[in-house]
Amino acid sequence: MTLSIRQQSFVVGLLALLLFSAGVYQQAPIGFDSRFVMFAQEMLRHGPSFFPTTYGQPYADYSALSTVFIWLLALPFGQVNSLSAWLPSAIAGAVIVTLMYRLVAPYSRRWALLSIALMLLTNTFVTETRAVSQDLMLAAVAFAVFYLGYAADHFAARRRWVLILFLLLLGFGVRGPIGLVVPTGMLCSYYMLNRDWQRLFGFGLTAALLLAVCVGALLWLAETSGGPIFMQDVIRMQFMGRMDGSEGVSGSLYYFTSSIGNYALAYPLALLTLVAVLLGNPRQNGPALRLVQYCAAAGLIVMLGLSIPQAKKARYMLPMLPMAAIIAAYPFAVAQGRLFNGIRVLMQGMWLLLPALLIGGLLLAQRRYPQVLTSLGPVLIVLGSLQVIALAVLAKARWRAQVLAFSAVLALWSVCILVFEPVERQLYDTQSFSRATFAQVQKDPAPLVLHGMGKDAKAIKFMVNIEQDVQPVFTESIQELENLQGPLWLVMDQSDYRALHGTPLGALTPVLNGRFDKNDFVLLHRPL
Repeated sequence: MTLSIRQQSFVVGLLALLLFSAGVYQQAPIGFDSRFVMFAQEMLRHGPSFFPTTYGQPYADYSALSTVFIWLLALPFGQVNSLSAWLPSAIAGAVIVTLMYRLVAPYSRRWALLSIALMLLTNTFVTETRAVSQDLMLAAVAFAVFYLGYAADHFAARRRWVLILFLLLLGFGVRGPIGLVVPTGMLCSYYMLNRDWQRLFGFGLTAALLLAVCVGALLWLAETSGGPIFMQDVIRMQFMGRMDGSEGVSGSLYYFTSSIGNYALAYPLALLTLVAVLLGNPRQNGPALRLVQYCAAAGLIVMLGLSIPQAKKARYMLPMLPMAAIIAAYPFAVAQGRLFNGIRVLMQGMWLLLPALLIGGLLLAQRRYPQVLTSLGPVLIVLGSLQVIALAVLAKARWRAQVLAFSAVLALWSVCILVFEPVERQLYDTQSFSRATFAQVQKDPAPLVLHGMGKDAKAIKFMVNIEQDVQPVFTESIQELENLQGPLWLVMDQSDYRALHGTPLGALTPVLNGRFDKNDFVLLHRPL
């Protein structure tokens, strides 16, 4: 029995979800994930709220919706683990895969599969899928909005305006104003390219009205949750801070240049494919090429729109990635043209060599860092097997491109899951030192002081490993430390401890030494 495209898309999406979730369960949180895990831990202890909390206080930079997703998934476990934390991102990635297949497969199943493969080979997508990623959730919302608008015109699907408006609300809930503006811009670019002015202005005005209502509701909830001062913090962090560059400034062309590396191979290959389209037969047209044009317009509107705010980060570009991947794989839907043939040969050559290149890279890295890369046997066997499969399929023209592409996908993800993630968690571990520290504190209770760790920085990486509510004291200067009275436990970086030389606290012998977030930390105890 032949499966329909809809059924095939569900199978492909399910396989993607299994890949995105492989080996995920009890990894300790590190890096940026720590903040969201701490949000969910406090929600699990105190119940849901409109804004996530840290140290029992509402946090202004995000609304609580993405934390609610983690909280709901954590309820069956009774704790927040890496599976419940990462699963919303994995589901978002699987939704994108499902809809990409459903969008492109009516024109070419090979084109659809290779579009997905190129997206899965993008480093930013890999790292964001196996992490807590609001930007990947936004990418899923934005692509779903684009798909619904396209499917209504090309696949005889019903116009689902109610669902589109719900998705816009979901985008705002996950990512704030940008979460509504990005999907709106992508669908408006489609209507603009079609010169469908009625829908363009109708949908645009509706989305603008919805944005105004959502912003008003957000500020009202902020004032209700934390008062006027907290509302001002929300305005500063979710609106003005991103626009005026107080959260970091990058050049206006940052996304157009940095994406060549951050979103390789899809983005540079998409640019190459667009050049081939422009230099190709001007009379060549059809629904497949038209889809490429729609994707180019949607991706461009994302890059232009997000270039306006001064604060720029690579992960903000994730809504552009599915569009770039579809464009990059277009040469496999075109039979004619020397330029397209050259791009096909180039891509298949890269996919063919990737397992061998990864083997060579791992062996070189092991020689340089033998203390970190101790056991590469399993991953080298996997990569060797994939390389053999890739070589064996060279003579099979019908399935060659697909097998080469997904051999490369499995090779990259195997290295990520079996090598990169374990090494990263070993180097940036915070759990061992944090729990050993808190065990000492519980033996002789006294105020816990986190010195020079930043309330919203390394302190969160420490507190996320403490499985109960604790209100630490935060200090940044030696004078603040000296003003503290009574017994205390003091956590600080080894370099800050050395700076205390010549003071009474500097004379204390560390109770505990350990590695914390790739640095040496100490625990000091000052008794009565």
